[in-house]
Amino acid sequence: METLTIREIIEAVNRGQTRIPAFQRGFVWEPERVAFFMDSLYKGYPFGALLYWRAKTLLKAERNLGPFKLPELKEDYPIDYVLDGQQRVTSIFATFQVGAVVPQSEDWKDIYFDFHAPKKTQKAQFLPLLPEEVDSKRHFALRNFFDTVAYRRATKELDEATSKAIDEVQSIFKEAKIPVQTFRTDDTSAVATIFERINRQGVRLDTLQLLSAWTWSEEFQLQVEFKCLAEELVEYGIKSAESDESEDNLLLRCTSAILASDPAPEMLVQIPGQEVRDRFDEVRNGVKGALEFLRANCEIFSIETLPFQTMLVPLAVFFAAAKGTQVVIAEEQRVRLVKWFWRVAFARRYSSGVLRLLSEDIDQILALKNGKPSKLGEFNCVIAGELFTDKAFNISTVNTKTFVLMLANSEPLSFVSGSPLDLAEKLQAYNKTEFHHVMPAAFLRDKVGLRYKANCLANFAFVSRSENNHLGGVAPSKYREKMPKNVDKILESALCPKSLFGDDFNEFIVDRSEVLRSRAEKLIA
Repeated sequence: METLTIREIIEAVNRGQTRIPAFQRGFVWEPERVAFFMDSLYKGYPFGALLYWRAKTLLKAERNLGPFKLPELKEDYPIDYVLDGQQRVTSIFATFQVGAVVPQSEDWKDIYFDFHAPKKTQKAQFLPLLPEEVDSKRHFALRNFFDTVAYRRATKELDEATSKAIDEVQSIFKEAKIPVQTFRTDDTSAVATIFERINRQGVRLDTLQLLSAWTWSEEFQLQVEFKCLAEELVEYGIKSAESDESEDNLLLRCTSAILASDPAPEMLVQIPGQEVRDRFDEVRNGVKGALEFLRANCEIFSIETLPFQTMLVPLAVFFAAAKGTQVVIAEEQRVRLVKWFWRVAFARRYSSGVLRLLSEDIDQILALKNGKPSKLGEFNCVIAGELFTDKAFNISTVNTKTFVLMLANSEPLSFVSGSPLDLAEKLQAYNKTEFHHVMPAAFLRDKVGLRYKANCLANFAFVSRSENNHLGGVAPSKYREKMPKNVDKILESALCPKSLFGDDFNEFIVDRSEVLRSRAEKLIA
């Protein structure tokens, strides 16, 4: 195992020799941790070796070194990709480099030596500070240690004892040896395997990062593929799979379900990387096909309107198809999938035991896809009588989302114009301003003897804010005069009984709840 000095590490970065492969995570150390690392260097504490992969050619996709854009590789130098120790290399370069400017923020602060701190202490003698926090009478910037001119300028006003103390600290950092292990191979799959194994021993990478390492090749960057897929699906509200909570990431679940027939993303690392690369078109086609099916059959214009976003996972399995092919869905299959959708929603199927229930549905949806006997959707689903009377309208809840979709699938008409609503516009934005009370809250405010609350589901419909303002907060019998002639069709499309115009809230809620329950029963039958 060789060693490098801090200056050698900085010089290697500056000439473009030290580089970061695309499958590495970004720089995540907080300033306090960088300062703690400097203290370990200063005191000679062990901190592990850096691991470099010496490659013959540059990769097609790389990361920057923390906040620094890596320079172009100078000729006649080898290429060393950091597989283990990126946080340490970035910390060393950002702390001691000369010339490059690090933006001062809460995410990065220069590191200072506190020359008044007791020498024999377990506490760190190095501090991350913003410029306004620096006291020149006790803090010395480590960035000056490898800049002769800056060092001379920074120490000339100090007393002899302090200058000597700082000289000793500088000497320690100049002589510090950083252990480095370098291996050479042209087998990129071996690189990915090594990367995955060493990171399992340290801070656990999330599933996407592990999978990216596992599947990585110069031609295929999984994180890039996910980002591109998310960009293609942005109109559906799909987000990229780059969050820290990757085990809950929707695209990863779809990928695992399609490639491993299991919705747990960690199952993906058991699949050979080549297979993931070769079959990724199945993932792309599966997710797109599922979203197109939901738009065409269930009025889903954004995954935000799905009662459970995980409903996308089994559907993606059904529509998964290799490049250049597509799943042709028979009418019987379409009907079965739609019924399954509504039963999952009304039964609140994925409220708990998600992985187990997803696995069951994936098995049954594969059977349906392959023309085999399937029990998809054959689970208990009962429409509770109080669902529409007792549950409040809250746009973020499963009950409300299911209710809204049921209204959307009834081809609602505008309460003001009488024309069909633009559901794509209303449901893609999906916010509460598109829904208002049909029995106005202002009208009900002074009423006594109300058995139900004004905000119950049965008292809402597709009525935008502007339409609501036009109708006014008056009794329904009054705002009926402002409605168009096709009022009966409007009520029918809104699943509203004519008792609305009787102005009796209790009677109306009972009647509408029955209309809504009847429609729900038909959807799950």
